[in-house]
Amino acid sequence: MSRLLLVEDDESLAMGIEFTLKDEGYELKRASTLEEGRLLFDRGQFDLVVLDINLPDGSGYELCKYIRKRSSIPIMFLTALDEEVNIVLGLEIGGDDYITKPFGVREFLSRVKALIRRSAGGSNSGNRLKSGSVEVDTSAALVKKSGLQVGLTAQEYRLLLIFMCKPNTLMKRDEILKELIDGPEVFFDENTLAVYIKRIREKLEDNPREPQYIVTMRGMGYLWNKPVVKE
Repeated sequence: MSRLLLVEDDESLAMGIEFTLKDEGYELKRASTLEEGRLLFDRGQFDLVVLDINLPDGSGYELCKYIRKRSSIPIMFLTALDEEVNIVLGLEIGGDDYITKPFGVREFLSRVKALIRRSAGGSNSGNRLKSGSVEVDTSAALVKKSGLQVGLTAQEYRLLLIFMCKPNTLMKRDEILKELIDGPEVFFDENTLAVYIKRIREKLEDNPREPQYIVTMRGMGYLWNKPVVKE
């Protein structure tokens, strides 16, 4: 059974989400403030955090940063702030997904299931992928750069595998999004994809401004620009 942490101060919305998730078989812990969410996170083991941005004692962005320093657990933002700058900020600081209020139950559950599935995935193949100074152990979902472990979120890890499994192959943005989403419902746009790629570059490239691994082909898409050895 997957365990979720919900941090949401709107009592009626939180109760509705709790009922929906428990009805689907999930175990849920609920907090209504930043501090309470931090305490519950520190005390428990969770498979996903669902996090409101506007909280009574601060911003959900703060809790996202706190969690990211300690875990790569998937984080989904709930937000009434649908402006692009707010969405991009949430992704850049480590969020994996976002959904704007009001939202439908079906869409919300689809996103929850997709994030948990992706986080659990990538640990079955038992392969090692090596490319330049980047090494991925897919049996342990472990990424290293020059021998040092690199912390990636579930979405970043999945995107990295998409690229490394098709080295030196031009991939159009919509093709990447379809593989990243792994389902018929499109939740992410090209801006979201660009944020994920920016975050991966910051973690893997020697100089993110002059990337050597994930290269942008203007007007066409992206490609992994180095050979990959599978072991």
